[in-house]
Amino acid sequence: MSYLERARAQLAQIESMHRRRSIDGHPFVDAIDFSGNDYLALSHEPQVVEALRRARSVGSGGSRLLGGRHREYYLLEEELASWLGRERALLFSSGYHAAIGVAPTIGDLVDRLDSDELNHACWIDGMRLSRTPRAIYAHGRPPIGDGRSRAIVTESLFSMDGDAIDVARYRALLAAHDVLILDEAHALGVLGPRGAGLAAGIDDERILVMGTLSKSFGCFGGFVAGASDAIELLVNRARSFIFDTAMPPALATAARVALMLLAGELGDRRRAEMRETYAHLHAGLASLGLASSAEFSPIVPIVLGSEERALAVAAKLREGRIEAPAIRPPTVPRGSSRLRLSLRADHRKEHVDLLVERLRAAMA
Repeated sequence: MSYLERARAQLAQIESMHRRRSIDGHPFVDAIDFSGNDYLALSHEPQVVEALRRARSVGSGGSRLLGGRHREYYLLEEELASWLGRERALLFSSGYHAAIGVAPTIGDLVDRLDSDELNHACWIDGMRLSRTPRAIYAHGRPPIGDGRSRAIVTESLFSMDGDAIDVARYRALLAAHDVLILDEAHALGVLGPRGAGLAAGIDDERILVMGTLSKSFGCFGGFVAGASDAIELLVNRARSFIFDTAMPPALATAARVALMLLAGELGDRRRAEMRETYAHLHAGLASLGLASSAEFSPIVPIVLGSEERALAVAAKLREGRIEAPAIRPPTVPRGSSRLRLSLRADHRKEHVDLLVERLRAAMA
């Protein structure tokens, strides 16, 4: 059997399980989008767009350790570190690159990696690159330490369930030789004072924060922030930093403008608007008998169970000008296929009303 025959056999198997994805087709330009992670709607904010337009070059010229040394990176790293209250920050070309660089590098410094069962695939892949033994714990229930040094790896706001952890409680579980690797990708910009996430105000060198520039910043890229020595080790050991071409410097400039906006009055105003919209959505879903948390989150899952049902409801919504794609295994556990609604600052109550109306019809 040739490799293409094997590929077709695997595709047929994926199709039979209703799990086949496609990137074909055109965007639904006239649809109300509840699928994107541009939470603060900064990707089309005029000041952010103008910063990108003023770019003098497109490519970076190489890795940060070779030709890709640009002033824009260092300025953004300083500003990110200050915003988060950490000693230092380091840019990666994406959040995925950050995770697969951090997990094996920090993993080599401890005896064990403890990972939440619902962590993003980037952490699963990163830990697979580590030689350190790892254990998977039940969602939101990290184990008590056993005297060996360990790294607890967790998201602060989980990307598919929209639930948040109590960072202070996790910190209390750390021994002096432990570390908490905290993925704040979906919390930054949305939660915490000035949008600085759920670890904001917790000054502890045992906490490493990973974030992205592709969500609330409306840009692209990733970063890690923490103790200066830990960041310096990543510069020297993280393969996804050392051997990767640096992100375009123009994106770093745009991200600096986005950070200024999201950490200021505009960000505060949009976070307040999102909370009001969320309360309206919570009430609308309750009227349909659908559960959602009373606690604000930009991520609202509607768990439907089977792949077939999730696909059918998503298709009916799309017919009604609502974009809310079906999320299926392996992205979520088997039997928990869902719609994942992402709230953004440019959603209005009338958008939510239309969503609820279309959901009522789609689930009838």
